[in-house]
Amino acid sequence: MITRVWHGRTSQHDADRYLHFLLTRGTEDYKKVTGNLSVRVWKRLDYDCCHFYTVTEWTNVEAIKAFAGEVYDKAVYYPEDQGILLEFEDTVTHYESFIV
Repeated sequence: MITRVWHGRTSQHDADRYLHFLLTRGTEDYKKVTGNLSVRVWKRLDYDCCHFYTVTEWTNVEAIKAFAGEVYDKAVYYPEDQGILLEFEDTVTHYESFIV
């Protein structure tokens, strides 16, 4: 199993609006892909911003490529991210995952 982790930051002011986006449109494409096992959204309010992580689990790299494309470590963004995210990180992180 492969875990894919994306990170983004918003202002504190935009945090609730962005959380709503992630819980609806921002994660629906993940769930449509065969081989996606789970989608989680993590939120951490910091003193000057809000951090968001989407943590997804996949059966294999081919399933991730079906979502993200051949360059599967490249971050996927949506038009709604413009004007809300404070920066656009180029890549995501992948981990080999084990259930014990």
